[in-house]
Amino acid sequence: MSASVEARLKLILLALLVVLQAGACAGACVEVDSDTEAVANRGFKLGCISCKRRGEVKATAAVTWLFKALNDDDFSHLYSYEDEHGSILDERFESRVQWRGNRHTLDLQDGSIYIANVTFNDTGTYMCVFSRVLVYDDYTFHTNTSKIINVRVVPTVMRGIASILSEVMMYVSIIGLQLWLVVEMIYCYRKISAAGEEALRESALGKCWRRDGFSHPPSVSPSPPQHTKMRE
Repeated sequence: MSASVEARLKLILLALLVVLQAGACAGACVEVDSDTEAVANRGFKLGCISCKRRGEVKATAAVTWLFKALNDDDFSHLYSYEDEHGSILDERFESRVQWRGNRHTLDLQDGSIYIANVTFNDTGTYMCVFSRVLVYDDYTFHTNTSKIINVRVVPTVMRGIASILSEVMMYVSIIGLQLWLVVEMIYCYRKISAAGEEALRESALGKCWRRDGFSHPPSVSPSPPQHTKMRE
């Protein structure tokens, strides 16, 4: 096998490994907390992600959402999603809830929903419940995972102190960087200018020394001139 053919085969194998690795990364699951502040008369996404611990195990899952308003004592069923079909179970949310989780699969890991036209009555506690069935070779295993989300509805978007401070620090950093660049440019310009003036001065002095018959600066004692003996 020639060296060129072997190099091509190595490149093909490397490309296949990269594709396989990219496919594995695309299927990764990360649990992210849901937002908890909704704005009245706008849409709001309730996030709920429950990652399966062992990706190689086949599984099916159903998601149920429960809601308890501020004045309620118990949770009531809000929404249910199973077998790729969702149902709104609370008339207070009729025609306002949409499924935003996984689609075209029974192995659900993202059970997020979207509530349109949020009202102040939507303030309260939401519970997301994953009912998962893990399918092994000889048996099945049932698990339930729940997440609690306390949602507050506000009239307008309210920015947190951390967000404001981070924006201020960003502008301060930008201004500080620009000032530093200006100072650095001035310093470099003055240094280059001084070096240029020094070079011009040395060039002028060199011309004067050569004109006066010196081969070295006056501070350096020149070698005595060599007089040639006149022929008799």
